[in-house]
Amino acid sequence: MDNEITLSNADYRLLDIVWDAQPIASPELCRLVEARLGWKRTTTYTVIKRLCEKGYLKSADTVVTALIDREQARRAEGRQMLDRSFDGSLPKFVAAFLDGGTVSNEETREIERMLEEYRRRP
Repeated sequence: MDNEITLSNADYRLLDIVWDAQPIASPELCRLVEARLGWKRTTTYTVIKRLCEKGYLKSADTVVTALIDREQARRAEGRQMLDRSFDGSLPKFVAAFLDGGTVSNEETREIERMLEEYRRRP
């Protein structure tokens, strides 16, 4: 299902709040969203409805819960970005990233640890 997940920026921002607060009553969610994002209640309910229709949220008896987790969304977003911008190539992404920025020694060690762990997988 991860590759099938498609989220707009607004979808992701709302889900981020739901993940931190769930289960949450929709009126309370509207208050949180207004405080954090500045959205009106009608906008929040529109995004909730869209996410429910996509099967990513559940709203029952005014209680909202996520049906996908953060990691699922992150994997899907990462894969879609790689596919869209780098022809699905992680090396092309890394090359573009390194060309335009810097990586600290700690970040380099963390990436090396991640790659080592990946190599050890059966």
